[in-house]
Amino acid sequence: MNAIFANGCFWCTEAIFARLNGVKSVMPGYSGGIVENPSYEQVCSGTTGHAEVAQIEFDPNVISYEKLLDVFWHTHDPTTLNRQGNDVGTQYRSAIFHHNDEQKQVAEKSKKELEDRHVFGDPIVTEIVPLIKFYPAEEYHKKYYDQNKDAPYCRFVIDPKIEKMLKQYGDELKSEFI
Repeated sequence: MNAIFANGCFWCTEAIFARLNGVKSVMPGYSGGIVENPSYEQVCSGTTGHAEVAQIEFDPNVISYEKLLDVFWHTHDPTTLNRQGNDVGTQYRSAIFHHNDEQKQVAEKSKKELEDRHVFGDPIVTEIVPLIKFYPAEEYHKKYYDQNKDAPYCRFVIDPKIEKMLKQYGDELKSEFI
């Protein structure tokens, strides 16, 4: 099965979800826009309508879509519109691109429960929209964090997200990442 999430820079999203048991692969890419086969430069311009996303292939017998949503909600700020930290623009918006009505219903229920409990304090601005098309990102974006751990962006932006995830989801991580 697949899930597609946009929650800021896809380097962060890939690094987080690739560490979960039951996740078979994570592919950075683009979705939600009007330009076919967009490039990274086009998406960064903010004119394509696309968001940076990650397509997560997972085994539902090992990890549920609900658990993926939980990780999604708690590893970014779903209350900031078109922004995650210093990454600003529609390409960094928070969105769930559902593949079918079941994913849509589960995502909407999850969002409503968080809003009803006021988990984030501010209203959640995450879009829950149907997946129209996923475009894989260029090759150099794949496994970016694992190949560039000493890069400033990785150390100052991705490392803290992974640390937070280790504390919250340590029991659900692949053994090589514990």
